Amino acid sequence: MQNMLTLISNVFRLGNASKNVGTRMVVSARSFADFTPQASFPIKKCDLHRLEEGPSDEALLTREQGLQYYRTMQTVRRMELKADQLYKQKIIRGFCHLYDGQEACAMGIEAGINPTDHLITAYRAHGYTFTRGVAVREILAELTGRRGGVAKGKGGSMHMYAKNFYGGNGIVGAQVPLGAGVALACQYQGNNQVCVTLYGDGAANQGQIFESFNMAALWKLPCIFICENNKFGMGTSVERSSASTDYYKRGDYIPGLKVDGMDVLCVREAIRFAADYCRAGKGPIVMELETYRYHGHSMSDPGVSYRTREEIQEVRTKNDPISMLKERMLSNNMSSVEELKEIDLEIRKVIEDAAQYAISDPEPSLDELCNHIYARDPPMEVRGTNPWVKLKSVS
Repeated sequence: MQNMLTLISNVFRLGNASKNVGTRMVVSARSFADFTPQASFPIKKCDLHRLEEGPSDEALLTREQGLQYYRTMQTVRRMELKADQLYKQKIIRGFCHLYDGQEACAMGIEAGINPTDHLITAYRAHGYTFTRGVAVREILAELTGRRGGVAKGKGGSMHMYAKNFYGGNGIVGAQVPLGAGVALACQYQGNNQVCVTLYGDGAANQGQIFESFNMAALWKLPCIFICENNKFGMGTSVERSSASTDYYKRGDYIPGLKVDGMDVLCVREAIRFAADYCRAGKGPIVMELETYRYHGHSMSDPGVSYRTREEIQEVRTKNDPISMLKERMLSNNMSSVEELKEIDLEIRKVIEDAAQYAISDPEPSLDELCNHIYARDPPMEVRGTNPWVKLKSVS
């Protein structure tokens, strides 16, 4: 009954969306019943550290999950490509760190935890802002510094927040002790929640990360420490920056997992395993997601001075996370080329509408500049653009 209602809803929506009503109704009606509802896939086995067993090397995927994962990853990809375009048009200014290529990490993590769990990351945060529930238009409006942005146009690329999502943090590695603190709050409140704490390979040698490991292990905090290893940090390869490139072993006394970060199913299964481990009161776990970014470190980095265009293209061709999921679904009759193309067209429209909003929305006014600096405090005066100008700060 539920499948029939879904079919009717899809046919009605498609019929209203295009003049080619008859064709789309026939395609939808003919193909829906023929799709495989679910399939099991072999996935790459994780490397283990201080663990007797790890995540399953087989993953079950339903058709609905596959479509959701595809839509989410494709939206992040298109959103980042639009951000690239807006930056080159000088509509987005300042820092801007894009996430395209790493979409399987964000989607896999989100699929493996609960919305009530917590997440904190570094400055490559647009993808996680979206998976944590923020609309594309609010993300792009934040990038363009507009009032309708998720941080009211005052945070920019590196400072976006949502419910149970604590940024977007600009100081390299500084989010890791914050994540350990969130995990401490989860333990203290006894709510059976975990905190996913992300950092990059470029931050992995920071002393505060090892201090956080130590405290989390001593107190058995429900914290999943994740190194998104995209191989180059700012622009230096991991082999040249780290004496040990086994980031999943860096916790030493903390168990670790090394995961294929380009496969959304590998990431999902590993995160489920890690979350169950933490919820069982066993303490923290360290994960390394092997991934790859297609853009440079930031928009000021062309990304080809320390790696070749051929290397980037090879990853795109052989190991792209979206193409991998698409191929699985098509080869197992879980979707059709036409259905995925329709999703692509819908996403393109969402991105274009969001970009128009991000360009046309007004900038925050000067009297809002100092608002929300302090929480739950009465209005106070803040020195403005010169010592004689006073601005009000309200929360």
